[in-house]
Amino acid sequence: MRVLFVQQDHVSSLGYVGEAFADRGFDVDTLQVVPAEHFAVPDVSVVFPDPLAYDVVVPLGAPWSVYDAATIGAWVGEELGFLRTAHNGGVPVFGICFGGQALAAALGGAVELSPEPELGWTIVESSEPDLVEPGPWFQLHQDRWQLPPGARELATTGVASQAFVLGRSMGVQFHPELTATILQAWLDSGDRDYLLAHGVDPDALMVVTAAQAEAARERAVRLVDRFLSRIATAEFTQR
Repeated sequence: MRVLFVQQDHVSSLGYVGEAFADRGFDVDTLQVVPAEHFAVPDVSVVFPDPLAYDVVVPLGAPWSVYDAATIGAWVGEELGFLRTAHNGGVPVFGICFGGQALAAALGGAVELSPEPELGWTIVESSEPDLVEPGPWFQLHQDRWQLPPGARELATTGVASQAFVLGRSMGVQFHPELTATILQAWLDSGDRDYLLAHGVDPDALMVVTAAQAEAARERAVRLVDRFLSRIATAEFTQR
């Protein structure tokens, strides 16, 4: 079994979700879209592989907005096509934050600026807690999706939809993969200033993240297990 993680940038790594896939016998491949040297100007050329060569595709988060093609460049549209091809070919997609938004857009939804950002460890309102637990889950985003046609919403907050399922694919707005190491990388890449500007103490957030580590890992593992056993194995209907 093969899983492809689409790393949009050099600081968004696989964390607990990558560990969970590896522990379940998957060969883990990665595709880094934007190299570190292009982080400030992410308009790069990308060659996406054939998604049908994989058993699962996991697009991860990013500091950019799906709708900001002027900044990102052509690759965002190409990634949407890549995710659409995967989904329509029966390959399960597990989209995380930017990756969940990209999945929603690829399947006919949309992405827009949220009324406010969601920052830090957050409880979500889950309609299916045996699939998506209430959390807390880590949030660091300022955009939200509009659900694609036919999607089933699984969780929300007062600000944004937090999880949806459509066919064999699932998107989550939060970050089940997050570890303290990942958060530190984000802080070092510019998110420290963003959090401070929004009244969030990044050092206090690091303390909470370290304290949450074991519980967060266990939640992430359960989410991956449920995705693989209940969503990724759903009956495939050609679209």
